[in-house]
Amino acid sequence: MLIAVIVVLIVYAVVQALRLKKAVTNLTQEQFITGYRKAQLIDVREPKEFDAGHILGARNIPSSQLRQRFKEIRPDKPVYLYCQSSARSARAAMFLKKKGYTDLNQLQGGFKTWTGKIKTK
Repeated sequence: MLIAVIVVLIVYAVVQALRLKKAVTNLTQEQFITGYRKAQLIDVREPKEFDAGHILGARNIPSSQLRQRFKEIRPDKPVYLYCQSSARSARAAMFLKKKGYTDLNQLQGGFKTWTGKIKTK
């Protein structure tokens, strides 16, 4: 019984990883910097996190509000997402993919790895 549960969990994890790989492109900081000025830069962290420091030019659409606010993001332009560590931005990308967005990118490692310019409030 335990082995069956473990197998199911492994299969689920693999399927999720493949779905994520199809939904979003992971970009290094250098790749991210190259493209984000020509894209929609979305910080999906909560407002307190955003106010404490965010990438210059980013808009804050928290993942907790994405279902209500996703139409603020244009589907015809590239979308660059980030959160603190990449988990929330990955979920946001999967949600946007289901809504028909195609050019989805995320900062590998998230904001905690960012060494570029930031803005604080």
